[in-house]
Amino acid sequence: MESLGSTLTATYAHPRPTPTNFLPAISTMTSSYRDRFPHYNLTHSLSLPWRPSTYYKAASNLPSLGPYCTNSQKVSESTMLPFVSNRTTLFTRYTPDDWYRSNLTNYQESNTSRHNSERLRVDTSRLIQDKYQQTRKTQADSTQNLGERVNDIGFWKSEIIHELDAMIGETNELTDVKKKLERALMETEAPLQVARECLFHREKRMGIDLVHDEVERELLTEVDIILCCQQRMKLHLDKAIAQLAANRAAQHELEKDLGDKQRAYQIDDKCHHLRNTSDGISYFCGVERVDATVSVPESWAKFTDDNILRSQSERAASAKLRDDIQNLLVVTANEMWNQFNKVNVAFTNRIAETADAKNKIQIHLAKTLQEIFQTEMTIEAIKKAIRDKSAFLKVAQTRLDERTRRPNLELCRDMAQLRLVNEVYEVDDTIQTLQQRLREAEDTLQSLVHTKATLEHDLAVKANSLYIDQEKCMGMRKSFPNTLRLVGFC
Repeated sequence: MESLGSTLTATYAHPRPTPTNFLPAISTMTSSYRDRFPHYNLTHSLSLPWRPSTYYKAASNLPSLGPYCTNSQKVSESTMLPFVSNRTTLFTRYTPDDWYRSNLTNYQESNTSRHNSERLRVDTSRLIQDKYQQTRKTQADSTQNLGERVNDIGFWKSEIIHELDAMIGETNELTDVKKKLERALMETEAPLQVARECLFHREKRMGIDLVHDEVERELLTEVDIILCCQQRMKLHLDKAIAQLAANRAAQHELEKDLGDKQRAYQIDDKCHHLRNTSDGISYFCGVERVDATVSVPESWAKFTDDNILRSQSERAASAKLRDDIQNLLVVTANEMWNQFNKVNVAFTNRIAETADAKNKIQIHLAKTLQEIFQTEMTIEAIKKAIRDKSAFLKVAQTRLDERTRRPNLELCRDMAQLRLVNEVYEVDDTIQTLQQRLREAEDTLQSLVHTKATLEHDLAVKANSLYIDQEKCMGMRKSFPNTLRLVGFC
């Protein structure tokens, strides 16, 4: 074990090797010592210079051997065998050279420690001054960066405010045009209702009078034009609503961004004016490890720039939409007036043609009656053919049923079995085909009967058709909204 204060150069740190056979066995007697070491008189060697007397004084009293010897409790000094220790333990542990070297080592360590301490004090003083200057410079840089940041926020605030004012003005103008479009859209309901009433009354014509004539085409065209105008108006109205929503969304984003920047401006301006002597400063342990940022300067500036560009784009789209709505109102008014005049001309021509249609209706009615008779005969022939095929199907299925009772291996799938199966399928397919043809014939007969009823009824209501076209339809078409109402000015 190494002693306190000792050096690595002490002799105990490098003990001399001892021969493994230096110590004798425990049972060796005194005679054996004499034989092994004849030049040592172990029993009378107490005055040897290399054996200090203190060792033998401390070891003169033999300890109790009670646990190991039962015959004797005490052994006299004259009868005690000489104790031979390891030779290395019989020598002094340190030499004078070791002592001097230990002292020199301590002196050197002391000088080294004092030198290191002095150097540490000098370096620490210089480090404190350097760190103080570095900290002040870092704080000055941070203050400068905060000032630049405040200026950047102020610049973008002014840009947002300017764009926000322009967006509010554009939104108000688009709202006015939207209201004008809504009034024009409401005015188109009256002409549309008149055209639909004419079509509704003309639907009361029966038989051949329910023809898709020029009047009906023009009426349908008028309805389509009005509906198309309404659709375009509604489309532009939806666009206006969507554009207003987009304008408000862009306005909302600008207002939100402006609010965020005002709040950020206040915070950064407060941070910019904070000093070491300011009130409210405190420790916030671990705050430097919390990264709550969600953007970088590039993305931050791009976000506001994108909001402004979006607002400008929406304003341009809104201005274009206002021009489109103004043009649409003029175009739709002209289209509806032109089609109104075409429908009136078609009504006049159709009334003259109605009287000539009666003779043609009678000819078609005679042909229809003849075709009904032929169709009924065909239906009866199909029904008879189906009844005839039923007997063939019964015979084939009965044969198959009887053949299922053949015993054991007699249940053979022979040619007779296969032919009977094919016969059942063929007869059944024939019956299905005839039944399908029967249904088609019955449908045809029903169509002919319906046509016959329509033609017969049409002959009785020709006068009613003339009344509808002349009195009801032309009477309703005497009123039509003027152009100013169709463009939404009143």
